[in-house]
Amino acid sequence: MKNSVVGLIFLSLLVFQACENASGETKAISEKDAVRPPKKKAVVPIPSMLINGKDTLVRVDSFNKKVFWDLKYASTDNFMHRVLYDTLKTVYLQRDVAQRIAKCQELLTSIDSNLHLLVYDGVRPLAVQWEMWRALDTIPVAQRVKFVSNPRNGSVHNYGAAVDLTICGANRKPLDMGAGYDDSRQIAYPSLEAQFLASGELTKKQLANRQLLRKIMRSQRFINIPSEWWHFNAFPRAVVKSRYGVVEFELVAN
Repeated sequence: MKNSVVGLIFLSLLVFQACENASGETKAISEKDAVRPPKKKAVVPIPSMLINGKDTLVRVDSFNKKVFWDLKYASTDNFMHRVLYDTLKTVYLQRDVAQRIAKCQELLTSIDSNLHLLVYDGVRPLAVQWEMWRALDTIPVAQRVKFVSNPRNGSVHNYGAAVDLTICGANRKPLDMGAGYDDSRQIAYPSLEAQFLASGELTKKQLANRQLLRKIMRSQRFINIPSEWWHFNAFPRAVVKSRYGVVEFELVAN
């Protein structure tokens, strides 16, 4: 993607470098600052975005058109049952992360040419992270963080370095993973798969589908988390915060 395309799809980007205290903990992000509403601007959709002159977000399929996407938070088909992304209509990731996704797809194609990665989410503005966090405020924090990252610490999604995805056929029908996307039940936990396989609640085929997804993603060093079969981080959180800028708001150009 060329960086000369006029306009930005995002407004009020905060280039954020993680500050660490003596214990190594990241300093909390101000909630007041995180939810400050952006000014209304006209939408100018473009294929790439430049952050701080060096970090570029690109479409998830920029390097391999066999990668499919279905941006769930731009629709009502999500756990909040409402549209969360007003202007963001395409999945975006950091350029180097998208390049690794392309290689994952290459491996998947070599295994079965009829299979495709189907990406549900990439970069997620911090303001939207706050919306999700508050929507689940009846759940104790210790349990809530297994499903939605605490926005005070920042999600890897907020930097464009995490991806939610599954595998689908050419007809875009997802493989059966035994639990849907954004399913908060424990059957969605990779860490508890043996338990649910033993009980018969998770079948061998469903487990094999999850294992295939992990095999594909791990080939490019993506890291799965214990509580969501669909979520993979490109790097550990500390590395992400040192490399990229956080996207505060869902943005549009002048």
